[in-house]
Amino acid sequence: MREFWETNRFVSLAIFVVTVAAIVLISSAGSSTTLLPVLPNQLAQIRVTASAAFSYQSRLKTELTREQILNRVPPVYQIELTPYQQFETHVRELLADLSAYEQSLLKPAPDGAAHPAPSPAAPFRPRIAPAPFLPPEISPPSTPEAPLALISIKDRFNANGPYRLTAEDIAALLTVGNSQARSALVENGLANLREIYNEGVHDGFGGGSTPDSVSLFQLRNPNGDVHESRVMSLEDALTYLRVNLSTEGLSRPANRAVFNLFRNGLTPNLVYDREATSRLQQQAVAGLKTSLVTVERGQTIISPGDRVTPEQYEMLEAYRHFLESSGSAALDQGLQLFGRVLLVLAMVMASVFYIRLEDPETLQRNGRLGLLALVVIFNLALVRGSYSLASLPYFVDNFSAAALLPYIAPTALAPLIVTILIDTGSATFMALLISIFTGVIYGNRLDLVVLTLLASMVGLFYCRNVRKRGRIVKAAGFGGLTVACFALLIGISDQTPPGTVLRQMGAGIATGLFTGVLVAGLLPVLESLFKRTTDITLLELTDFNHPLLRLMQMEAPGTYHHSLMVAQLAENAANAVGANPLLARVCSLFHDIGKTARPEYFTENQRERANPHDKHAPAHSALVIKSHVRDGVDLAVKHRLPRAVVDAIQQHHGTTLIQYFYQRAKNERPPLPATDPAGVAESAYRYDGPKPQFREAAIIMLADAVEAASRSLRKVTPPALGEIIDRITAERIANGQLDDAPLTFEDIGKIKTSFTFTLLNMLHSRIAYPPAEELPAAKEDQNIKSRTR
Repeated sequence: MREFWETNRFVSLAIFVVTVAAIVLISSAGSSTTLLPVLPNQLAQIRVTASAAFSYQSRLKTELTREQILNRVPPVYQIELTPYQQFETHVRELLADLSAYEQSLLKPAPDGAAHPAPSPAAPFRPRIAPAPFLPPEISPPSTPEAPLALISIKDRFNANGPYRLTAEDIAALLTVGNSQARSALVENGLANLREIYNEGVHDGFGGGSTPDSVSLFQLRNPNGDVHESRVMSLEDALTYLRVNLSTEGLSRPANRAVFNLFRNGLTPNLVYDREATSRLQQQAVAGLKTSLVTVERGQTIISPGDRVTPEQYEMLEAYRHFLESSGSAALDQGLQLFGRVLLVLAMVMASVFYIRLEDPETLQRNGRLGLLALVVIFNLALVRGSYSLASLPYFVDNFSAAALLPYIAPTALAPLIVTILIDTGSATFMALLISIFTGVIYGNRLDLVVLTLLASMVGLFYCRNVRKRGRIVKAAGFGGLTVACFALLIGISDQTPPGTVLRQMGAGIATGLFTGVLVAGLLPVLESLFKRTTDITLLELTDFNHPLLRLMQMEAPGTYHHSLMVAQLAENAANAVGANPLLARVCSLFHDIGKTARPEYFTENQRERANPHDKHAPAHSALVIKSHVRDGVDLAVKHRLPRAVVDAIQQHHGTTLIQYFYQRAKNERPPLPATDPAGVAESAYRYDGPKPQFREAAIIMLADAVEAASRSLRKVTPPALGEIIDRITAERIANGQLDDAPLTFEDIGKIKTSFTFTLLNMLHSRIAYPPAEELPAAKEDQNIKSRTR
């Protein structure tokens, strides 16, 4: 059953179909134009173009047009006369105060002196009544108390409003003759001021300027009608007032005092009429029509890398509604899906052809194909998961965090696993495939394709022939460092904010380290699931404290030493032909662990003890000898040794004949010509096999036989070793034991040369040193001693 699942072509086809379907689903699900996770003000990750021409009513453009119309409607004002009316009252009160003050000057004191002016402690309360005529020749007395009374009048007037009249202005007004002359002058001023107020005064804001510096304003009449009228600015009104108040016959101080008095009453009197303005605006937009936007076929709606504007988002929403309402959505999605299927199919087919050229063994083993498919699908699923995080509210609102998502995709995961479990060639193409689909998922971004491919290749370079799990993390860390360096360069090129660039660099390094840790954690699971063996596991098995090796040291020391010799032979030979030397060494160390069940039945463990085979029939002895293979497989499975080691134990004798006991059986039984000339069935004296299926097992078969035969040599010389090695190799080839192993005659020649070199160095002879008393120097010393006696 295992062989069926491993080699059946229908299983291979099923793996191919499932791989294509899974990649299409991962790379295209949720990425159609009607389901794009795009929000306003978000960086777009994919390009959207209109597949057909359509039109839609743009609410945003209509609102923009409406705002423009409303902004063109001038505000409406009302003329407010209240400031004038208040000022008129205050001016008339000032005239009354001045008249009262003059009356007080004309009233004689009890002692015949003039009446003194009131003190500041007792405020002056004038009578509000017309004062008698003060002849022009009468002027206010210049008594010391007079200025205090004028200051009091000035203060009362200024307290009525924002007035800035001075005592000098009050004194100047008193020089204008009598009260009737002042009243005539004030009435003239009020008439001018009233005229200005009726026309309106603005503060310099609003309205349109005309050539004569008089602004045009929309004014509302008391009856509610709105008309355009010219309104003077405050500065122009002051000029107008100054000109019209100048009176001939008055002194310059008196003219200035009159102007200073009435300038206090001049203030802007336009009041914004919100209700009238709103009515005018409503009339302006009453005929506004909804803006219609037309999108041509092929027009780009959203471009990758651009921040989505509200107008683009509205256009995208309209495009979605168009597709749904017109029935084009299914067609559009179908075309996109068909295009994605073609892309995935092309990439997977390219992978198949590449593997067929570089590693044909992988295509012959469904286990390897399944491993490739699983890690690629799992890796792309992780990439798609990182991309889908962009739709979370946190990343939607935080654009700097969303910019990190391409850098947290662990794109080097599958390439690292493949290079460790299969080979670097297949891993290289897997890196290209993962990078291409990462760019597709993130919106056809070429920069991501290049960046992720480079990072994966750097990781593969440092992960070649890895034998320690820590080096996996180191290799993946170098890949993350590559991402960080190029994130810095891209950030400088795109003028990305330094904070975002630093976060992207940190994300790249952290993702690299996380990928290394994840690969190291997944390797044992994948090794067990797909019966693969990494150099890391093999190196761990070379520990001489392994329970099976310790058992062999204690129970079968001769076999243990034999295994060490075979391991050295096989490792050097595997290295010579380009096989896996570490696998050859490990398999050699465990190939005879089955002998620990009955160690005394094997010559290397008998020492000076009797041979137990002398008490048994040849058939029984052959059965015991063969059983060490079965016992070894049982022990290997019990201790969960890798599948390659189990296979090497099972195949290291192939179906060879146990020659010694077979000949002994033939000699002990008479011939039976009718059946078998020797009367002995060879099958009972042959190992159960199978024959070696891989190069390392075939090398171990030859090394095992050569090492055992070399023990019988009295003197180890190159010709003698060469003869034994040639004979054993020729016998194995003649018996078809190497037919299933992928070895060429060139490889076999290299193996024989390696065996000769290794055995000559292991079995070298040493100089036989004579005893100390037989050395020439010792004999001379003895002669000297004898002569002295």
